[in-house]
Amino acid sequence: MTRALVYASSLAAFVAASALTLVSIIIPRWISYRDTFVDGTPITYTYGLHRRCSSTTGKCTHFPTYEDCHGSDRYFCSMWRSVGFLMSLAVVLEGVVIIAFIVVLLGGRATRERGWKLMSFFLLLVAVLQCTSMSLVAYLYDWDDRFFVGWKLDISWILTTVSWCMALTLSACLALSAMLLPPEEGYELIK
Repeated sequence: MTRALVYASSLAAFVAASALTLVSIIIPRWISYRDTFVDGTPITYTYGLHRRCSSTTGKCTHFPTYEDCHGSDRYFCSMWRSVGFLMSLAVVLEGVVIIAFIVVLLGGRATRERGWKLMSFFLLLVAVLQCTSMSLVAYLYDWDDRFFVGWKLDISWILTTVSWCMALTLSACLALSAMLLPPEEGYELIK
């Protein structure tokens, strides 16, 4: 019962981390700029993985556009699209991990005792993909000329950071529980 409890609680925590990942992709607030005009009117620009929003026009547009990718900013466009691809891949892998958690939980004692290796690997892979995405956005924030003083890393970037930290922690916890917890009680396996 101990391992089933570990897997069930890990699944619950991982579903929460996956929700954070989805929200970080949906909300267009990876990098943002806030300021006020002289008359006191607030102005806001936000960049998401697939949309760019502006308070001056009051709408969001697809991003990066054809002009962004075929002008002088081809490097920025390639990096930004890479982040979008890596985050999408991480979401797909998170779905695989959730299914794998369910299979391991329902698979019986032997599956729970051996499943931690695969689960830890998948969780580590999710963390690496998200950490790479987050790092690329931080690199662009630091080094691209379009982001000057006043721009900041916003809530989507923070949610991704929390999500990959949770996945990394869960990977370590599953490995440690497999090594430290006694075997489950029940029938002996036939060799």
